[in-house]
Amino acid sequence: MNAYDFDKTIYDGDSTADFYLFCLKKHKSIILLAPSLLCAFCRFYVFKKGTKTEFKERMYRFLTKCNAEKDVAEFWDKNCGKIKEFYVKQKKNDDVIISASPEFLLAPICRKLGIKHLIASKVDSKSGTYSGVNCHGKEKVRRFYEEFKDGEIDEFYSDSLSDTPMAEISKKAFLVNGNKITEWKTNKN
Repeated sequence: MNAYDFDKTIYDGDSTADFYLFCLKKHKSIILLAPSLLCAFCRFYVFKKGTKTEFKERMYRFLTKCNAEKDVAEFWDKNCGKIKEFYVKQKKNDDVIISASPEFLLAPICRKLGIKHLIASKVDSKSGTYSGVNCHGKEKVRRFYEEFKDGEIDEFYSDSLSDTPMAEISKKAFLVNGNKITEWKTNKN
């Protein structure tokens, strides 16, 4: 089994940021939430207070101004071409996508690509509220083993060193930078 991060790994960009901008163009009232988002950003990234999950919940409040199901479908109709060619060429039936992005956002594109295994942040598509914590860093490993008790990852691909815990449990790992893929040297090898 191979496992992949999603954003900037098999998707050319950040799907959450792209979806936010897509929704902002469709639903102008989202801009009214900008002051709250700026405060949350400063609190977490500047003053180092709170959790990433708390910050993201504040960010996802924009969903209250959207019709998520309809907007997500339209978003992927427009953006499915941003799935990287390397992934399309090597895709296997037992691939796992493991991402901090919300499950409701990634599930439709995974279905379209024939990806059966998606592990992502559980975010309510109407309120932006999390069930659990952001699927990031060590949480990805915990969630992987929750889903696949004795799972073994042959190859893991990510753009981010924050995914080192996933790389360390994989037989081989690769860093993705744009369209360049290099072997990821971890403490285990």
